[in-house]
Amino acid sequence: MPFVNSDRGPASDDSSGAGPRPGMGPGGGPLAATDLARTRRQLTEATGAGRLDAAGLRQVLVDLHEFWLTSKAAELGIKPHSGLAIVAVGGLGRGEMLPHSDLDLILLHDDLAVERLSEVADGLWYPLWDANIPLDHSVRTVPQALQVAAEDTTAALGLLEARHIVGDEDLSSLLIGGVRQQWRTEIRHRFPEVVEHAQDRWRRAGDIAHRAEPDLKNGRGGLRDVQLLGALAIAQLTDGMGGLRPDSPNAGPQMAYHRLLDIRTELHRIAGRPREQVRAQDADEMGASLRIGDRFDLARVISDSARTISYSIDVGLRTAGNALPRRGLSKLRRSPIRRPLDEGVVEHNGEIVLARNAIPSKDPGLILRVASASARTGLPISASTLSRLADYAPELREPWPAEALSDLLVLLGSGHHMIDPIEALDRTGLWGRLLPEWGAVRDLPPRDAVHTWTVDRHLVETAAYASSMTTRVSRPDLLVLGALIHDLGKGRGADHSVVGAELAVQVGNRFGLWPQDVDVLSDLVRHHLLLPTIATRRDLDDPATATEVAETLGYDRVLLELLAALAEADSRATGPGVWGEWKASLINDLVRRTMRLIDGETPEEPEPLSPQTRALAESGEYAVSLTPGEGPHTFTVVMVAPDAPGLLSKMAGVVALNGLRSHSATVQGIETADGQRRAVNTFVVVPTFGSPPEAGLLRQQLIAAVEGKIDVIERLDARESSSPIPTIGSVNATPGIGAGAAAGSTDPAVDGAGHPKNAVPALFAIAPPRVLWAPAPSDDEVLMELRTDDRLGLLSRVSKVIEQQGADVRWAKVTTLGPTVVDNFCLRLADDTPQARTALADAVIAACPPPQPRSDDDKGDGAAGATGSGRSGVPIS
Repeated sequence: MPFVNSDRGPASDDSSGAGPRPGMGPGGGPLAATDLARTRRQLTEATGAGRLDAAGLRQVLVDLHEFWLTSKAAELGIKPHSGLAIVAVGGLGRGEMLPHSDLDLILLHDDLAVERLSEVADGLWYPLWDANIPLDHSVRTVPQALQVAAEDTTAALGLLEARHIVGDEDLSSLLIGGVRQQWRTEIRHRFPEVVEHAQDRWRRAGDIAHRAEPDLKNGRGGLRDVQLLGALAIAQLTDGMGGLRPDSPNAGPQMAYHRLLDIRTELHRIAGRPREQVRAQDADEMGASLRIGDRFDLARVISDSARTISYSIDVGLRTAGNALPRRGLSKLRRSPIRRPLDEGVVEHNGEIVLARNAIPSKDPGLILRVASASARTGLPISASTLSRLADYAPELREPWPAEALSDLLVLLGSGHHMIDPIEALDRTGLWGRLLPEWGAVRDLPPRDAVHTWTVDRHLVETAAYASSMTTRVSRPDLLVLGALIHDLGKGRGADHSVVGAELAVQVGNRFGLWPQDVDVLSDLVRHHLLLPTIATRRDLDDPATATEVAETLGYDRVLLELLAALAEADSRATGPGVWGEWKASLINDLVRRTMRLIDGETPEEPEPLSPQTRALAESGEYAVSLTPGEGPHTFTVVMVAPDAPGLLSKMAGVVALNGLRSHSATVQGIETADGQRRAVNTFVVVPTFGSPPEAGLLRQQLIAAVEGKIDVIERLDARESSSPIPTIGSVNATPGIGAGAAAGSTDPAVDGAGHPKNAVPALFAIAPPRVLWAPAPSDDEVLMELRTDDRLGLLSRVSKVIEQQGADVRWAKVTTLGPTVVDNFCLRLADDTPQARTALADAVIAACPPPQPRSDDDKGDGAAGATGSGRSGVPIS
């Protein structure tokens, strides 16, 4: 490297003799501007042994330009105490001069005479113009520069990177110190504009991690975002480039920044001009020059780096928003309340944090509870919480406990709200602990242009779309799990369906699935391309086509309906236009034809009561027992009461009112020894937080509910409407930034500093509710199956509706699979006509949580025709 410091001449040991040395003219004198331009070109176009790497080239260019400016300043009388100074901003200001970067300079003066300024400015600018060196220049006093910074956010961000080059250093210090002090003083008022400025840039340039030709400088996750983090650090709102864990992807934002900077340097060198977008035709050459690999390897590095920076800017903007001093009446507010969301998980100041009594080192499932709480509420996970989990949370033992799998299903059932929590876990190394197989597909670029996302993001997108289809299938848990891992076999040098099926067995066993469910999950991954391939390439009128599909799937109805839903979710997650009416009609037709070849399922029947439960039922009119379940936070509640209309609704309401989330319920009745009929209902529950209530309290409330002293539905409505948890929509008013960064938002649920206000509960439905009918074992009974997203007191509400419609619940079996419930009721209808069934189904659906509005791309029944349209009156088989 010829120069070490800008105030020194060329290194004395540079004696190559191959033309003029950088910093010297042809005759050994000071370097002319034309020689500067020629030397820039020689350094950029050098090959072989004379070629510098990207970082070395940037440093040499910085030294070269500083030497020229120092020499020219001496000629023009720009010296200490001269009232003149040259200040660099942009690339030279940051010490990151790229081959074709503009030279951004400010000629700073202490209110000198116009004649003197003109003489100096002409002597400085004209040589550079004549040499065709790109130049962005200005001549200002310190007050003038500060005024520009106060009025223009772009100019202010640039001046924050200003650096003294030569001349009156006191003058430069006045400007640099003044700009920074002004920035700190005014940041409270300017922060909304800063956020809007970044968002406008992201809208224009897009997301670097998922664009075919990304803008490395201006795109989301690019170089400008790291510079913005530096500006927020100067304002003392964040710690700037706080590093991620060493074992997290890409190690940290600083490394990601330098990787993108190296790629941008090589892009300038290859393009021969200041290009910011990586073009596909240049990618192979750039990858080889940087010793990264081919264009796919380069794309993976770019995606990895950009996603690390995106996560950092999310955290930085959110932290900055929360650090802003409050204004007006908000100053009088007390400190933010810590609101419990789950065991060991609370909301504080618009973020998900750990409860004070949470001990990550002793609670392996805490990671998934934090992530599922974030997805359910739309609140971002605090960076300190992620760091603490990464440092102390142990790995889950295999097989996972049922509670951990349930939390994972809640996360995967939250639609596109799962993306931010999963991204946060992935960027901090936590997602890889849960799914070690994820590393092979992380940031893996697609091999064809039809795919919008990297492979890992495509998997998450597929799971998000699949979560809106969970009520189409009888096993919503296997659907979202299959969607998450269906392409996990890519990037391993073999048929990804075959490799993925083997990995599915490994993953399913780790999750603690039953062996038969592991087989279904593996088959789902193995055959996830079967329906689209056959439907679009074979004659559907040929009976052999449907027979081949049925034989391939082993005449498994459940697997067929799962594949139908996964085919649509996979297509929608691939890219725009991949799923359409033509493809949907072909797959639906194939599924309908195949369904005709598969036998129906055996009707559900109640399980017999255990001896312990029967003894409890014989012990008295009212009885309640509460015993620990299989997991550390799981309990079994058994309630006994004289059988009567409306009893199930009251029992389920009492359970919900006490903060117990029902994972499953079994509703039965028996004849006691004294001839009385008693209802015996068993609930498997998990407390929302803390410990469950005493069984005696539940018994007292049950008696009060049966005797009409309390209205459980009324209390559930009041509890739901008064919940302080912010809604999804209100928190994420600024997509990708989080609550704290939404400062200045017009969303009425967010205050001026970006702090979320109290709102309705974040209980939302992703998939539309569906009611299906099937014959029961007894001729005078019928089976009704309800598939819907969960809601506070759902079983109590639905039971009351059934009872109000005049139906008698003979027995029921309720299962919660993540956020989706599958409730089977054996009913005796007073009027078993199609009209009565439709009225009952409509009333039941009205008690379920309505689905979120979806975009046009998400609408349509798609493959739902395989199992019915979901309207009331649809048979199960």
